[in-house]
Amino acid sequence: MYKSVLLPLDLNEKSSWEKVLPAARDICHSSGGTLHVMTVLPDYGMTIVGQYFPEGAEGDALSAALAELKKITTEHVGPGVALEHIIAQGTVHEQILEVAERIDADLIAMAARRPGFADFLLGDTAYKVVRRFQHSVMIVRT
Repeated sequence: MYKSVLLPLDLNEKSSWEKVLPAARDICHSSGGTLHVMTVLPDYGMTIVGQYFPEGAEGDALSAALAELKKITTEHVGPGVALEHIIAQGTVHEQILEVAERIDADLIAMAARRPGFADFLLGDTAYKVVRRFQHSVMIVRT
């Protein structure tokens, strides 16, 4: 059914994956699809961001993020599911949508916290992804 499932994670927020990762894993396992696990880091190339970090910080952050993604998937996905780890940089919802298009995802599985008043004023990542993605999006409440 689903051949390419994108699972965006916030590595600093376990709630962004602890409920949705098992669901995405099971979908890929039963359909034979690939689970593309991604995280988004700040764009160190932007002057406003990059000026605050020492030289080499970007490479260190990319390596650390990849190691953490691999640790999470090793512990929680297991054998029988094809995996790809993706590190993107930039605005979270934009990167999720760009990666989804690049990998031809037919499902984005993501967590969303229960909406509060601030969400009505500012919006949130899940809402922006749901509005703009042309295929299915599975939201798991945290």
